[in-house]
Amino acid sequence: MNKKIILIIVIIVLLAIGVYQVFLKEKKPEFTLIEVVRGNIAQEIFASGQVRKGEKINLTFKNAGRIEKIYAELGDDIEQGQELAELDTTDLYLQLQEARISLELAQLNLDKLLAGASPEEIKITETQVENAQISLRIAGENLKNSYEAAITVLDDSHPQIYNALDFVKEFVEEYVAVYDQDGRRIISIRDEIESVEEEAKLYLEIAKKDSASNKDVEDALLIMRSSLEKTFNNLETIREITDESAVYRNKVSAADKSSLDTQKTNINGALGNVIGVQQTISSMELSLETAKINLQETENRLDLIRAETRQIDIDLYETQIKQAQTQVQFYENQLQQSKLISPVQGKIIEIKKRVGELVQSTMQDAVMVILPAVPYEIKINIYEEDVVKINVGNSVEITLVAFPGETFEGKIISISPAEKIIDGVVYYETTIGFEEVPEGIKLGMTADVVIQADLKENVLVIPRDVIQRKEGKTIVEIFKDGLSIEEKEIGIGLRGNNDMVQVLSGLEEGEKVIQR
Repeated sequence: MNKKIILIIVIIVLLAIGVYQVFLKEKKPEFTLIEVVRGNIAQEIFASGQVRKGEKINLTFKNAGRIEKIYAELGDDIEQGQELAELDTTDLYLQLQEARISLELAQLNLDKLLAGASPEEIKITETQVENAQISLRIAGENLKNSYEAAITVLDDSHPQIYNALDFVKEFVEEYVAVYDQDGRRIISIRDEIESVEEEAKLYLEIAKKDSASNKDVEDALLIMRSSLEKTFNNLETIREITDESAVYRNKVSAADKSSLDTQKTNINGALGNVIGVQQTISSMELSLETAKINLQETENRLDLIRAETRQIDIDLYETQIKQAQTQVQFYENQLQQSKLISPVQGKIIEIKKRVGELVQSTMQDAVMVILPAVPYEIKINIYEEDVVKINVGNSVEITLVAFPGETFEGKIISISPAEKIIDGVVYYETTIGFEEVPEGIKLGMTADVVIQADLKENVLVIPRDVIQRKEGKTIVEIFKDGLSIEEKEIGIGLRGNNDMVQVLSGLEEGEKVIQR
């Protein structure tokens, strides 16, 4: 009996241990922490080719432009790296100067942000807020006065319609006895003027009853304007009848014709006043809205300079500095590329351009032709994805199968602009020259080359496999405070051949990222 109890207890303990190990024991996170460090990162391109006999090289500028100077002559012996010609760089120097000023301004803005606003700046902005408040109050008062003036204009305009109606009624009683076609037209005019007069009167009374309602005043102005326009047009019609109708031409007295003209003048004057006050109201409303926006912007500016510096603002200004630095570097590169440099030692055998001529950045528009002094070069084919990463002058490490264990130095001396299709794949033929030709080299020897397309020294680097792309952003995971995993957006630069990537922003040296 005791043995059974002991056996049961042992089984229960083993089961408990198993449940703990499987379900309850806290699992260690399955990842490695990688430290962000500084190092060198290189972008290299590997290719193979053969040793060939040195051929003539067409030289042209990397940029289009007008040739300002040619330093060499036909038949000259030239050295590698010698400057042969130069483009006009007047505009480039101006653009570089502007870019440097923009960089300086961006740096000053960041320095000012970090220093914070001075008491004088705060006081000036507070004064601007007070002035904006005053401007807003004045704009509001001006708009209120405009609506009050509108009531006065409406009050003055309605009697002009009423007087015109009264005149037309008397005109009908005096002259319209026979219901001919023109008579019927005049009676219809009388009825229409009576209708618009009643409508104008109604809207005027509504506006005066609640003069604080700007909407009622605006409606009354619209109706009054329409009523005045219709009344004027109707009076104009009656006046035309008195001049053109055989019945009324001689029947209507000169005095009544003159009275018709007077009524037209009065209506037209009232119409001008209504239009004028409508325009004034529109202008005052725009001024009020502008004053509100100005006050809001000024208050926002005051809040901003009073507030503590935010990291997001620092990041913004730092980004502007990087953009300005990029512009400066771009124009400096453009200036450097405005010089035609010989990639090899040799002799000038043809000069195809003159000073003042325009030149394009294509091999078909060569400036001059040189024959290399070195009788050997290497021809390689560079894949289309890689050719955009290299430039004439890039350093090259060369190994020859015939010279095991030895490495020779060289440079890219030309890149063909024409594609070369090999098995359906696009390549570009690239020529590499030796710095010093190995003794014993033969035509046709196989060469393996490593082109150093780019090199960044002493920069922040992380492994490529810790980087993720999410929703268009480049992110890494960090283990925050040893408790939780957090995503962090970063900016990256050069991608090296050793699976390392340059970090431009978002991480600091010594931080640790997660590698799964």
